[in-house]
Amino acid sequence: TFYPSPALAATAPAEKLAYVAAFDRAGQRPDAIAVLDTDPDSDSYGRVVGWTELPNTGDELHHFGWNACSSALCPTAPHPHVERRYLIVPGLRSSRIHVLETKPDPRRPELVKVIGPEELGKRAGYSRPHTVHCGPDGIYVSALGGADGQEGPGGIAVLDHTTFEVRGAWEADRGPQFLAYDFWWHYTQDVLVTSEWGTPSMIEDGIVGELLLGRKYGHAIHFWDLAKRRHVQRVDLGDQYQMPLELRPAHDPTKSYGFVGVVISVEDLSASIWLWHRDGDAWAVTKVIDIPAEPADPADLPDLLKPFGAVPPLVTDIDLSVDDRFLHVSCWGTGELIRYDVSDPFHPVRVGSVRLGGIVNRTPHPAYPDEPLAGGPQMVEISRDGRRVYVSNSLYGAWDDQFYPDGVGAWVAKLDVDPEHGGLVPDPRFFPRGEEFRGLRVHQTRLQGGDASSDSYCFP
Repeated sequence: TFYPSPALAATAPAEKLAYVAAFDRAGQRPDAIAVLDTDPDSDSYGRVVGWTELPNTGDELHHFGWNACSSALCPTAPHPHVERRYLIVPGLRSSRIHVLETKPDPRRPELVKVIGPEELGKRAGYSRPHTVHCGPDGIYVSALGGADGQEGPGGIAVLDHTTFEVRGAWEADRGPQFLAYDFWWHYTQDVLVTSEWGTPSMIEDGIVGELLLGRKYGHAIHFWDLAKRRHVQRVDLGDQYQMPLELRPAHDPTKSYGFVGVVISVEDLSASIWLWHRDGDAWAVTKVIDIPAEPADPADLPDLLKPFGAVPPLVTDIDLSVDDRFLHVSCWGTGELIRYDVSDPFHPVRVGSVRLGGIVNRTPHPAYPDEPLAGGPQMVEISRDGRRVYVSNSLYGAWDDQFYPDGVGAWVAKLDVDPEHGGLVPDPRFFPRGEEFRGLRVHQTRLQGGDASSDSYCFP
């Protein structure tokens, strides 16, 4: 399932299965990896066909990834023999990292190793693992907190490709970086980029209003020398732009730009998308998309939003198609997924939109018009050929409870790309929801064989 270039990856066969992180908000039952049938010719299409329960409780599965991907084909890769066969699944609350094997039976991932919080803390100095990316020289895992109950700094731990042991912290010199969230790279240019959220106490019980209005959450992105593991530059977006989270660099390794989504502006509740790019010998960011808040009756709003009389978009995930042409932006607050043509990354053009759920609208799925939906498009995953987009509806347990206090439910939707107009159309046959997920909430989705946000390439 490895491809040397994004152009070749776009010709890959369609995925037959999808893996979804499912978690118990109460922490009383074990979390699980659910397996969905994505083969439209199958009798079980759109249904849960596999379920792997984890051995402990209180993990809160969040973002997870593959052990290996197309970066293994980079000329400098020391492990060209690796396979995309293991899912690396962190527990955000427990600081455990689970390794599940998918090769023997892809519908029944088997737990083969658990890395405990003690190993992560002792060897890397981190806790609260969050995001996984497969590098050519190891498995990279970002973490939000420090070891031994320390708030930070957060950073990146590196796992061994073969043994999955924690090698240590990636950073040799972190400079001013303290807050952590996502990370990605321009691998052929020896550049790594990181973003910011907050420390464990700032996020584990939801958004803290005083911290948000006090502009204390992250509002910068950082650039690093990937080879030397050293901090190079901090670029501040402005402290009104709170929580620049997901990073999506261009897949084309000759390009030097990428997108970052900002959850909220404390000045007007809008969300925004920024482009990072070269500016001479330095890096710069430019805001390229503004998404305004939508006015609403305070009676329809959760307590946190009543004083504002508006629904913020809350951009909490973005995803860039493998051909670098389309950016998909999830507005979890308003329940909208927006598709932009970013062929000219400095001037995105809105080309499509789908609404599902939303804090006020509760827009139903077209196939089930009598079922109001809670939550909204949150985690977004795009097939390698760019024809299918999968969205799940839960963000993070504590945030779910704040913004959807009557319950967020659980659902995954598949959207097909309209080949004629480039818009998005919900697939009426693919909408697993509710008790199919056994009372658990659903977060990130990964596609068998790879997807738009789990590979990096070294050839154009």
